[in-house]
Amino acid sequence: MEEAAQNLGHGNKQLAERVASSTTRNLELTVEAVVEEYVGSMGWSQFLHVFLVSIAWVFDSQNTLVTIFSDAQPTSWRCINNSSSSLCMSSSSRGDVSSVCGLTPGTWEWVGGHESSIVAEWGLICDRRFLAAIPASLFFIGSLFGSAFFGCLADASLGRKRTVLLSCILSSATAFLTSLSPNIWIYALLRFANGFSRSGIGICCIVLATEVVGRKWRGPVSQYGFFFFTAGFFSLPLIAYPTRANWRNLYRIISLLPLSYSVLFFPFVSESPRWLLVRGRSKEALDVLKTFARRNGKTLPENLSLLNPSEPKEGGENEALTKTCTKESLWRTKWAAKRMITVMIAGFGVGFVYYGVQLNVENLNFNLYFSVGINALMEIPAIVFGTILLGLTSRRLLFSLSAFLAGISCLLCIIFAHGKHVKKAEKSSAGSWAQLIIEGIGFMAASIAFDVLYIYCVELFPTNVRNFALSQSRLSLMLGASIAPLLVAAGRLSPSLSFLIFGILSIFSGVVSLWLPETKNAPLYDSLKQQEEEEKHRAAGQGNILA
Repeated sequence: MEEAAQNLGHGNKQLAERVASSTTRNLELTVEAVVEEYVGSMGWSQFLHVFLVSIAWVFDSQNTLVTIFSDAQPTSWRCINNSSSSLCMSSSSRGDVSSVCGLTPGTWEWVGGHESSIVAEWGLICDRRFLAAIPASLFFIGSLFGSAFFGCLADASLGRKRTVLLSCILSSATAFLTSLSPNIWIYALLRFANGFSRSGIGICCIVLATEVVGRKWRGPVSQYGFFFFTAGFFSLPLIAYPTRANWRNLYRIISLLPLSYSVLFFPFVSESPRWLLVRGRSKEALDVLKTFARRNGKTLPENLSLLNPSEPKEGGENEALTKTCTKESLWRTKWAAKRMITVMIAGFGVGFVYYGVQLNVENLNFNLYFSVGINALMEIPAIVFGTILLGLTSRRLLFSLSAFLAGISCLLCIIFAHGKHVKKAEKSSAGSWAQLIIEGIGFMAASIAFDVLYIYCVELFPTNVRNFALSQSRLSLMLGASIAPLLVAAGRLSPSLSFLIFGILSIFSGVVSLWLPETKNAPLYDSLKQQEEEEKHRAAGQGNILA
């Protein structure tokens, strides 16, 4: 009898263990569901994470836009006191840079000194003026290659966090080396290297920030990074003005910031749990989510495990990712390839206009520092309006309307582009306020379109190719940006030409974007196959409702 009781007790114990074991395997959720239901869409821990990640945008902005000052054409020149050149002394247009082309070297000098910019130091004027556009173009070409490299690296091996860290360190090193350039060709090569290095910041920061928040917060969070981009933009005149006598000091200062950030702040940033899960590191992904939950004052269920939709049925955990950074993953998937091409065409025009308008401020009839400050300030309402409108309207409509407004504003600037008839030294007094206001509105609209394209691309593609897709989008942005400096150089002779081309390309981008699907409130998928099936199912459901 006792033996039967013991057997019964032992059986009950085994049954309890099986039930408990069954219970522990019971709750299997995706990262998206865990964030929405248990961690919280946007708690204190995510806010701190997004804040720390977004700081890196400051360095991205500074390294990108520093050439506005370092490569600027000086505004005025003067005859050297002991010069005996009658041509120099009789010149009636000393404020017009083109008038020095016929002067004998040594009879005149730049008012700001020969080290105020690379144009002044290396004589990039007259028949050498287009050489001044080469470093900026090579910077964006470097960004083009860097976007593909870092996007692949972030998806396949290093992850989002370590890719940002590598990009910051390389940006710091190449910026400092740029300050040591002995000639225009070494300078241009180092600008290429700097453009390549900084590419990992933008494409990874936005993904690293948006992958830890709930779907309703993805739009606003994507905009937070651009606040810091704006802060970096706005800091440039404040750094450039005290260093206006020596462009090398400007590079030395901006080289210190990303290195300090990498040492002091970045260690506190967490890796993306979505990327960890897709890489088969589910325990680490769960630990990250537990940390976020704990800091938000919440706990995850003990029986929780993470569901990986991209995990293969057979083979190793990472087998599905062996082709992540090859054309087979995205370019051989028909729907994804068509979508990517559309994004890249739209991105080319937006990148051309967004960076081109910023570099083109020297062709406005205003003081350079004042014009850059105004453009930087216009980024703030662009981010505020963009954040608000992302919650109220669709991604596609917001992007296309912003691109249209930017294009129309650029075309209107042609009416006031009388800069080539105005002496450079007289810009402050002859400046057209109407032109500056319209240009500011156009830049604000281009900024909104530029910002929206990032979050749009994040939502258009799944986790296992998201960084790669974003890198391709950024590649097209940089391709457009690489051509913009050449147009800016041409704009020194004909400002109307630059505004005309900016306007046409911006409107074209807005039209192309109308072929993209809407993604507002759509979930973030983890694999191409999952996204294709879910989108087909959702489209079929909407078709049945309409029927």
